[in-house]
Amino acid sequence: MVTDPTVFVVDDDPALRRSLSYLIESVGLEVESFAGGEEFLQACDPDRPGVLVLDLRMPGIGGLDVQRELNRRGIELPIILLTGHAEVSTAVRSLKEGAFDFIEKPFSDQVLLDSIQAAIREDRTIRSQRLRHRDIAERVERLTQREREVMERVVVGEANRVIAEHLGLSPKTVEVHRAHVMEKLEVRSLAELVRMVVALEPSDRAH
Repeated sequence: MVTDPTVFVVDDDPALRRSLSYLIESVGLEVESFAGGEEFLQACDPDRPGVLVLDLRMPGIGGLDVQRELNRRGIELPIILLTGHAEVSTAVRSLKEGAFDFIEKPFSDQVLLDSIQAAIREDRTIRSQRLRHRDIAERVERLTQREREVMERVVVGEANRVIAEHLGLSPKTVEVHRAHVMEKLEVRSLAELVRMVVALEPSDRAH
């Protein structure tokens, strides 16, 4: 499994692709280049970390279309769009649809490299959060339905006595369920339990 970030360069101009590849490789980053959006989309692997440097205006599938297709597939790869001056309004629209940044041509090498490094950090953060979310969801799956009900009331601050009344249980039984929750979720304190549950989406906690 590839863990080092790759900068994916998509531009129909061969000279610019080569220039960008040399620039990015000069700071020690891996680069893969593509002549068009369709070629990139065919090769795109959502598990590969990195950043997409994407020309907005290309024959066939343009940059915004590539972005929308990635969104449709649920691929959260950070996108830096390269734009001409007349394309700024389209680039702004791409930001609203989730692009990381856009850079107007002509641009300085350092501006592009700074944006790429920032996008790689963003991608690393997103992937780390996704892994944590998946880990928490898997732990929650270990709980029985009754344990989940107790957990939901514990994290909103209800005392065992109140939980017992709501669920028609004895306080002692609530204590047992609560202990099982802490054990299965591998947490040692109420604060840790709350942080873990809050990290899940409401839809994940509700079922």
